[in-house]
Amino acid sequence: MKNTFLILLTIMLMSNVAFSETRIRCASTTSTQNSGLFDYILPLFEKKTGIKIDVVAVGTGAAIEIGKRGDADVVFVHAKEQELKAVEEGWFVNRHDVMYNDFVVIGPSNDPAKIKGMKAATEAFKEISESGSSFVSRGDKSGTNTKELSLWKKAGIEPAGQKWYLEVGQGMEKTQRVADEKLAYTLSDRGTWLATKDKDKLDMVIVLEGDQSLFNQYGVMIPNPEKHKHIKNKEALEFVNWLISQEGQAAIAGFKDKNGNALFIPNAK
Repeated sequence: MKNTFLILLTIMLMSNVAFSETRIRCASTTSTQNSGLFDYILPLFEKKTGIKIDVVAVGTGAAIEIGKRGDADVVFVHAKEQELKAVEEGWFVNRHDVMYNDFVVIGPSNDPAKIKGMKAATEAFKEISESGSSFVSRGDKSGTNTKELSLWKKAGIEPAGQKWYLEVGQGMEKTQRVADEKLAYTLSDRGTWLATKDKDKLDMVIVLEGDQSLFNQYGVMIPNPEKHKHIKNKEALEFVNWLISQEGQAAIAGFKDKNGNALFIPNAK
């Protein structure tokens, strides 16, 4: 009886070790990390599957490059055009829409460029430029930075090199802090803004929101296993399928700030 108990105990311990040692690497954006989304949903996935996920939070451009090199098992980013292009070029497979939120223009509470109440982001950017009001850019080839640069281009403005334009090469939360210190405007994703504005005690407000051009789609995809045979494709696919499943989508919908605001809206098809 004693021997049977010891054998069962040994099997259980060995099973638990094997179960906990399964890990995959996810290259993602600073917005999913700074907002607290991963801290909320990953324990749910890990509890269900035993697969632990190590997140590398960088700008979207850098995350895609990490995936292209095969240095991550899955990529979770927000620059759909770049993602689809990378899939078309054969770098990634199994790409899916997962969720969305939107970008917002935030700035000093006294709104020196007087853009609060405007409907079009490009018009607001023109006012910032013409008034010489300070603007802080992430400058890191992230999804947010890509969106910001597209807005300047649509506005017919080249901000690089202008005295009022500062590129910091930082993630979203740090960029917001710099903008706050400089009494400047910046473009943020709503998730990061809602999750950090009170914690960081920012003296800033949303000055523009709701423009359709500020829609912010997030997607997930797996590096092509034919190019990188070492990646953990099976486990990565399990994570992707969970994210787009009813359970995963419900987990994303359940992630809210202390005021009950949803930071991301699930929209997997």
